[in-house]
Amino acid sequence: MRLPLVFIMITVVIDAMGIGLIMPVMPDLLTEVQGGSLANAAIWGGVLSTSFAVMQFLFGPVIGGLSDRFGRRPVLLVSLVVMAADYIVMAVAGSIWLLLVGRIVGGITAATHSTANAYIADISKPEDKAANFGLIGAAFGIGFVLGPIVGGLLAEFGTRAPFYAAAALAALNAAFGYFVLKETVTDKIRRPFRWARANPFGAFKALGQFPGIRKLLFVYFIYQVAFGVYPAIWSYFGKARFDWDPAMIGLSLALFGIMLAIVQGGLIRPILRIFGERGTVIYGHIFDVMAFTALAFVTSGTLTLILIPLASIAGVITPALQGIMSKAVGDDQQGELQGALTSASAVAMILSYSVMSGTFAFFTRDGAPVYMPGAPFLLSAVLMVLALIVFMRSNMARRVTDD
Repeated sequence: MRLPLVFIMITVVIDAMGIGLIMPVMPDLLTEVQGGSLANAAIWGGVLSTSFAVMQFLFGPVIGGLSDRFGRRPVLLVSLVVMAADYIVMAVAGSIWLLLVGRIVGGITAATHSTANAYIADISKPEDKAANFGLIGAAFGIGFVLGPIVGGLLAEFGTRAPFYAAAALAALNAAFGYFVLKETVTDKIRRPFRWARANPFGAFKALGQFPGIRKLLFVYFIYQVAFGVYPAIWSYFGKARFDWDPAMIGLSLALFGIMLAIVQGGLIRPILRIFGERGTVIYGHIFDVMAFTALAFVTSGTLTLILIPLASIAGVITPALQGIMSKAVGDDQQGELQGALTSASAVAMILSYSVMSGTFAFFTRDGAPVYMPGAPFLLSAVLMVLALIVFMRSNMARRVTDD
């Protein structure tokens, strides 16, 4: 299973690179295409990201259900081919509306992130699931390392160059997967596709029948809203607070990705052994509250770079939560669970991109009551406190961990 696992990891890296590649150029690209101020570009960035998230919300359970029925292999390969074509469309887009169409299609293809997680669940022993989900997080972190660096460097060749690079990477990985990816869905765990469950509300209802999982889904959702502050406003925050150029924005995101990969790919295993899954989630929330609060008020670019490793330590939350929930459902529901988590993440993105970019615009606009580019981070800190309270009141987290 070594080469298939390599393919899965590369797929997640490319997903993350696709985000990181274009983030450094988004402020300049949107200003170029739409015109207007940086605050206006941030609003349009929120619109594009929200449309992306809406498609993930709608199609996450559909893709997950299709992978439970037809297998992980065809779903992953088709999505990569469509993703490559979508980046080409965005590379040549001359209007905000074509960029919007590109983000809509991209949101559908990105919903297959749940299929990659389901593949990991298929090949993992119950006791190894949380740590192996950490590998997915590490791959995402590596993508964040490479994406912003490459995106910042390619920005020197124009705002469209990163899109061509993302298209090439997706196409090459699709070719690699065609030859090495093995199917993990057997007749034993294959499940009929039903539209009643292949939608966000049906999936949430079905999973909600498991005792206590609703609270964990809520915690996962709130965490994703809070974490969404980074992709939503980091580029604009860096430019407004420190006057960073695209290259510097890319390097700062790369630093975050490096630390996230170290935490989720390596440190999470000893952390899980010491604290257990429940303790790991609690520990991650505490670090996130401290990091978000510090970023809300920081005025030094150098100090911000020092704070980034602290922020990345909270990366243990997602794999630990996924491990708890994955062990609570059957082998034939892994795709459905991951699809539901994708939908939860998508709704969180819808709210996060809209609220965080709107908050940033409000506190950086002309005539703002207080000029505070870090206001969205303060909001995220409050949300993390709420998520921690709900998690600590969840009985299922204790039971699954104890088992």
